[in-house]
Amino acid sequence: MSIIFNPVLVSVLLLCLLCLRKVNVLLAIIIAAIVAGLLGGMNIQDVMDTFIKGMGGNAETALSYILLGTFAAAMTHTGLATILAKKIASVIGNKKFFLLTIITVIAMLSQNLIPVHIAFIPILIPPLLHVMNKLKLDRRAVACSLAFGLKAPYIMIPAGFGLIFQGLLAENMTLNGMEVLKNDIWKSTWILGLGMLLGLLFAIFISYRKPREYEDIEFGKNKLEEDDEEALKLNKNHYITLIGAVATLVVQLLTKSLPLGALVGLGIVFGGGAVSHRKMDKLINEGIGLMGYVAFVMLVAAGFALVLKQTGGIEVLVNAALPFMQNSRLLAICIMLFIGLFVTIGIGTSFGTIPILAVLFIPVCSNLGLSPAASVVLLAAAAALGDAGSPASDTTLGPTAGLNADNQHNHVSDTCIPTFLHFNIPLIIFAIIAAYIF
Repeated sequence: MSIIFNPVLVSVLLLCLLCLRKVNVLLAIIIAAIVAGLLGGMNIQDVMDTFIKGMGGNAETALSYILLGTFAAAMTHTGLATILAKKIASVIGNKKFFLLTIITVIAMLSQNLIPVHIAFIPILIPPLLHVMNKLKLDRRAVACSLAFGLKAPYIMIPAGFGLIFQGLLAENMTLNGMEVLKNDIWKSTWILGLGMLLGLLFAIFISYRKPREYEDIEFGKNKLEEDDEEALKLNKNHYITLIGAVATLVVQLLTKSLPLGALVGLGIVFGGGAVSHRKMDKLINEGIGLMGYVAFVMLVAAGFALVLKQTGGIEVLVNAALPFMQNSRLLAICIMLFIGLFVTIGIGTSFGTIPILAVLFIPVCSNLGLSPAASVVLLAAAAALGDAGSPASDTTLGPTAGLNADNQHNHVSDTCIPTFLHFNIPLIIFAIIAAYIF
């Protein structure tokens, strides 16, 4: 298999090129998967069978997004989401950077303290678009704030999704001959979080500081008149919806099943009469409209990931790079990060990339004489690279789902490219620094 026609390289480059040419992400992933399979020696039937089989890997995630999208639609219909947005607006006034701080903190909490991942975005962000428009806030800065909150915490904080990510790092490094304790991971990966924080500050205060105009489009019940104080008061339906939201969280934490939690929450909303049963079909349709696209992209991304694994292109790519990694530590580090970037952009998940890269990279790290701490940072960075910026990642799909509720935010140019530049570049720089100082 020639390195020039490596399935991973060619298909990921094709995916990025198609997205930049404004080809729909869903179609771009399917086309890239077919090309990867054919270059890997699979026939078209095997490619499609593998692709469809792989889609099941994200089935639970997709169902979660559909049900949570429906719950978000229910909150909009009761007016609770709008009230929440107005309360936030009354606190921030004209301080747009304070709004970005609040959004970032909420996103971080969604990873560690209340692990609902991107589920909060379709509930919170669409009602806030009116406030953002009024502040002339560049939504690319909001996309970076959300992406930072969704990604940095699991890299550097050992709680919630962070505990899962860091557990995977420790487990796979130990399995491949370098013993590392889970509790020691964050003591090394904090430097990557620092790099991402600097990238976020650069995005907010330099790249996207200037005002940007958006048309203030009213949709659903996401706008209230400034003097409509009566509409801001909580009523019985709002309290029932709040109980549903709390039940969703509690059930998810107890059962580890987000779809079950969302289903219980919807049961309370409909059963309690917060939303009429006659609106059930309408809300399901709105939920699919809000999060269905994200759900389907996650499904096809899982199919693409399995096709990439079946081609063996990742192993071939690493083996081709090995001769160049023997004599120069800096070159070896850069190659590992480069391969991690390509793999994660294609697969769309840093969690799923760890087992693949650990088998290939930990022996290289040992041969180079890298310490366990430096190896932790390199593997974490290689896995996380591309998560921000990948068209198929929920780190980018989630923010777009919220910010594009009024069809004024482009997934590639307004989410993927800004997050790619402001987070992947710092991750590479700080991973290289860590390899020399740890």
